[in-house]
Amino acid sequence: MDDSVCIPVTRLAAGQSARVSRLVGRPEDVHRLEEFGLRRGARIQMFRPGNPCILRLSGSKVCLRSDQLLDVLVTPFPPPP
Repeated sequence: MDDSVCIPVTRLAAGQSARVSRLVGRPEDVHRLEEFGLRRGARIQMFRPGNPCILRLSGSKVCLRSDQLLDVLVTPFPPPP
């Protein structure tokens, strides 16, 4: 996965899709997100931007509050033509 185009998940626009590149934070916080399925390689879609934001993940919606101690970095998919 090309980490050179990673952005924080909070920068995605509504409806924009991306793949999770990295989770950065305390091991216990990262582990908790991974339990929800939010792990490296997972495909997500921004449902509602903001703080908290709502992501579509494997057919479910996950609410994620932005925090300085935990960051989800994603690689956006190019927009459809």
